[in-house]
Amino acid sequence: MKSSDIKNIAVVGAGNMGHQIATLSAIQGYKVVCTDVKEDILKKAEEFVDNYLPGRVKKGKLTEEQAKQARDNISFTLSLEDAVKDADYVIEAVLEVLDLKRKIFADLDKMTPSHAILATNSSFIVSSRIADVTNRPEKICNLHFFNPALVMKLVEVVQGPHTSDETVEVSMELCRNLDKVPVHLKKEVDGFLLNRIIRAIFNEAQWMLEMGVASVEDIDNACMYGAGHPMGPFRLNDLTGIDLAYTMAMENFKETGDFKDLPSPSVVEHYVKGEYGQKTGKGWYDYSDKK
Repeated sequence: MKSSDIKNIAVVGAGNMGHQIATLSAIQGYKVVCTDVKEDILKKAEEFVDNYLPGRVKKGKLTEEQAKQARDNISFTLSLEDAVKDADYVIEAVLEVLDLKRKIFADLDKMTPSHAILATNSSFIVSSRIADVTNRPEKICNLHFFNPALVMKLVEVVQGPHTSDETVEVSMELCRNLDKVPVHLKKEVDGFLLNRIIRAIFNEAQWMLEMGVASVEDIDNACMYGAGHPMGPFRLNDLTGIDLAYTMAMENFKETGDFKDLPSPSVVEHYVKGEYGQKTGKGWYDYSDKK
């Protein structure tokens, strides 16, 4: 299989990451079907596309013809089978729950053409924990987009011990066709590449906050105006989701049993209160008065 053979892409999960990946793929000329089990999430995803494309035209980023073509390229369905039956490449972007992903991949293996590559967008569940439920482990990999997927250029292509070189090559080229910059991880490691680096920074930032060394704002400002980061670790955590940080930390703790991998008291406090960041209107910062 070559990247030029990819005509149809299916995106499983229409949440924030899923509908952005689907929109991106449609803009770049692929036929895309986006699916979700929840009708309200699917409706919001379609509304996003209907608002986003005209907005890009107004900003001069797309012509009216390009926007129309992109809209024609994307469709939405509640039926997983209908979404993936003609797919050449499937990108799963559901909740970070291992059992759920394994169930979906087992279904995908039965519903998709035999040549299709099945990728997970998971940021920390490696594909070797999923591949064994399929009859095509060599076609399973992580294809990790960063939030917001329509903006962030980086995509991590993670090669598990089961993943073929061909699958990696096709996935890397697909990312380039999506106007992204792919990086190839030759081995599965906890946190992958960038998140592993970011986690080290965020852990240190949390330690300084817990010890009363500096405030959230001052730590963020130090990283932005001293280290040249586009945003500080706490602002970034609000963007990606405190709930995700909590879940990832707990998963790491289950794996290692090392208490240093547990989420910090401040992260736990925000998580318990349902303060997940921008998506809930409050996290490390308050977004309730912002449109």
